[in-house]
Amino acid sequence: MNRLKSGLATGGLLALALAISPAIPAGAAAGAGRDTAPAPESQSLKATEQSRAASSASALGLTGETLTVKSVIADPDGSTHVRYERSVNGLRVVGGDFISHKDASGTVRSVTWNIRKDATPASFTPRISRAAAQSAGLAAAQAKNEKASAGELVVFQSATGPKLAYEVVTEGIKADQTPTRLHTIVDADTGKTLTSWDDVKEGTGNGIFVGSVSLATSGSSGAYKMQDTHGNYTTDLNQATSGNGTTFTDADDVWGTGSQSNRQSAAVDAHYGAGKTYDYYNTQLGRAGIWNNGTGARSRVHYGQSYQNAFWDGTQMTYGDGANNAAPLVEIDVAGHEMSHGVTENTAGLAYTGDAGGLNESTSDIFGTAVEWYANNPNDVPDYLIGEKLNLNGNGTPLRYMDKPSKDGASKDCWSSTLGSLDPHYSSGPLNHWYYLASEGSGAKTVNGVSYNSPTCDGSTVTGIGHVKAEKIWYRTLSTYLTSSSNYAAARTGVIKAAKDLYGAGSAECTAVDKAMGAISAPASTETCGGTTPPPTGGSLTNGGFESGQTGWTGTNGPITNNTGRPAHSGTWKLWLGGNGTSGSESESQTFAVPSTATSPTLTYWIRIDTAETSTSSAYDTATVQINGVTKQSYSNLSTPKATWSQKTIDLTAYKGTNVTLKFADTEDSSLQTSFVVDDVSTNF
Repeated sequence: MNRLKSGLATGGLLALALAISPAIPAGAAAGAGRDTAPAPESQSLKATEQSRAASSASALGLTGETLTVKSVIADPDGSTHVRYERSVNGLRVVGGDFISHKDASGTVRSVTWNIRKDATPASFTPRISRAAAQSAGLAAAQAKNEKASAGELVVFQSATGPKLAYEVVTEGIKADQTPTRLHTIVDADTGKTLTSWDDVKEGTGNGIFVGSVSLATSGSSGAYKMQDTHGNYTTDLNQATSGNGTTFTDADDVWGTGSQSNRQSAAVDAHYGAGKTYDYYNTQLGRAGIWNNGTGARSRVHYGQSYQNAFWDGTQMTYGDGANNAAPLVEIDVAGHEMSHGVTENTAGLAYTGDAGGLNESTSDIFGTAVEWYANNPNDVPDYLIGEKLNLNGNGTPLRYMDKPSKDGASKDCWSSTLGSLDPHYSSGPLNHWYYLASEGSGAKTVNGVSYNSPTCDGSTVTGIGHVKAEKIWYRTLSTYLTSSSNYAAARTGVIKAAKDLYGAGSAECTAVDKAMGAISAPASTETCGGTTPPPTGGSLTNGGFESGQTGWTGTNGPITNNTGRPAHSGTWKLWLGGNGTSGSESESQTFAVPSTATSPTLTYWIRIDTAETSTSSAYDTATVQINGVTKQSYSNLSTPKATWSQKTIDLTAYKGTNVTLKFADTEDSSLQTSFVVDDVSTNF
């Protein structure tokens, strides 16, 4: 596998080939490699919780029910958040998901129920036939080439109580070429349609705007593929509306021309966006892709004829070519938007109807925007506008405005009891508004050259905490506190809980996000930000010299080593990131307490960098030092001096009286190693 060191295609698209293989430190013998695969969600932890599911059901009073563990989130202090799906009398409970919040000892502290706890219907005997339910599902779909499932007998959770129902899944193609996979819930007693939702989540985005970029591909000279190390890959549908398409290949690993007329150009944007989205979730939120298992997803481009949209269908992203097949909808925030539908599906599972539908769609707008900020591409400067370069309106205006959603003529700025009746693209307005207010605050402001003026629904003034903190709080809300039917009231409670988890009770961050919820008229919550921040519960930094191996540290298997290929600053063990000469990422982290009584608390560490890279301008291999997910110091193959130990210091004054998580991480490309060796990490309180 080779990396293209220089050279631009016509139109300026620079491509890089990346691949993954067992990592071997420079100077180490072949076969002595270290695993650099991303850490997936703990399957052992999930299996353990599944083995306890029966006793958990009994303890929660769920008689005659079976619980299936969907996911487990483990916090640094050992507490867990276990998300369950339910079945009763052998029937799946649609909307029966709930979250059990446990402390480090496994004791349940609280439970987040979805709609209600009770899941036993009045009767388990249906009064209408499956055939009648199937006919109702077909009638609801109104699509071409329809086919419907026979209808599965389920229990449907509703606000008025659990009901016996049929779930009919209908597949087909809508008149505008968008595929549909519609779930229709039919009352098994009356035949009435109770609700419906579509697996296909439609989105919007921009054209070919990323310019000259590095692109993660695989293969070798003469046979490169548009597929990265995580399994994100891009295919050409060649105007079809079905099938997987053909994976893009290239002989010299230089892709596209920057012109729409070259079929590779649209693929470059889609593939670049998918890679940036994966990296954003992985590095900023600690989530290893859509499924949190380290795997990527397929992107299909050139869908249909003059199709002016993009969508997520439960497994992949798909992009149309726009009007006259001349304006592909394949820009960075589109990939972020569509892939985030997948993240929502695999966390809270927000239904695409009612308030939950608006929260679902807004989540994709929020993280599509977040990916745009993360990529920071000079050809698509980050902003709080959705689809601003697409020009689907024909007058140069964006599709949606986060500072004042109603400027698009249909979205709502404020929550109301009628919001859930709107299309999710419009009921998403209040949460988009919350994200902007929480990030930037109310009133007039210019960000990256764009003027905003965000009002509040209650006449209050909101001070923002920055988009990075707002995104972290919303992700924890989504992954830890929301269920499939959550509404705006649940979202307000969730952001307060999430902010307290991340920044402490009484923190400015908690106050800001709660106030921003009030500013969009979200229903009041019984949850409050509380008084003062409690004292930290964590201990002091453990094993900063790494002489006890992995003790105290959590992360990738291998970088903490006594391998003699690189020297330790003292002793024989150290943290050796990189040094592999193959693409991959490694990290180690530890949570510790910063005493509130510390006068000038600091963190110090020693670092030694050496590289085989010869470039004097391109940072092919990088490393970061993060506190609570925020990068405090960064390095690359361009860092100087080389092969010399240097001591670095980070000021911890801002974290007095809290627990902090320290993380050392690196990302290395597919050739020519760079070693980032860290040792003798210590705190000064």
